[in-house]
Amino acid sequence: MKKMILTGTLALAAGLSSLLAQQAAAPQGQPKGPAPKSQAEAQALQALFANQGNPDALIKGADELLTKYPDTEFKELALYLEATAYQQKGDADKAQIFGEKVLEINPKNFQITLMMGEILAQKTRENDLDKEEKLTKSEKFLNDTINNLKTAAKPNPQVTDQQWEEGKKFVTAEAHNGLGLVALTRKKYDVAITEFKTASEGDPQPAYQVRLASAYQQAGKNDEAIAICDKLLADPQLHPAIKNVATNVKAAATKK
Repeated sequence: MKKMILTGTLALAAGLSSLLAQQAAAPQGQPKGPAPKSQAEAQALQALFANQGNPDALIKGADELLTKYPDTEFKELALYLEATAYQQKGDADKAQIFGEKVLEINPKNFQITLMMGEILAQKTRENDLDKEEKLTKSEKFLNDTINNLKTAAKPNPQVTDQQWEEGKKFVTAEAHNGLGLVALTRKKYDVAITEFKTASEGDPQPAYQVRLASAYQQAGKNDEAIAICDKLLADPQLHPAIKNVATNVKAAATKK
């Protein structure tokens, strides 16, 4: 559920008719959200939603929708889906281009600021000439995510208030994980420890914990690193990639 709670795709996956039914049931006086202006636009939207999980088809469907219906009330959503489709394809440059288009419409779209912050945090390397520029942008996107999420309205009426609060907690943790990666690239290990610890407290997934262990090890706090790695490695179902990282971090910490 985690991230899907916040993207609003739960309603979309049920089809356009379900989405419109939810809008029609909105309490009087409250905004009902976007709606297609014609049957043809509704069909184009239905086709777009049906392509989720197929990045190439999703990109094509979004382009066709925005070309045929440039004034569609679903423009932000179509651009968001196109940005995430490019991210799924591994095309970080185009993902950021379409992400910027989303932010032109809605600067507080925390889903896009999270995506763009993570892309920059993950792709920036120590020897990049524009390293600090990219890390500063990443840091801003991720902090914007955290701050905007605090006041964000629930995007999907099918989601309970409890699920919404849990979802916000998970995405906030993901943003702190990104800030930890920014700090690691800057070799600010104490900051990285704080961010990965916050991420792990919000969402105790092994990926965050192994990064916390790595930050401890690089900061010279080897006992803390070894303790986390031992706990992770005791799990027989630990993902092989995380197991490999934990093994290497523990080996490095043990040598000190």
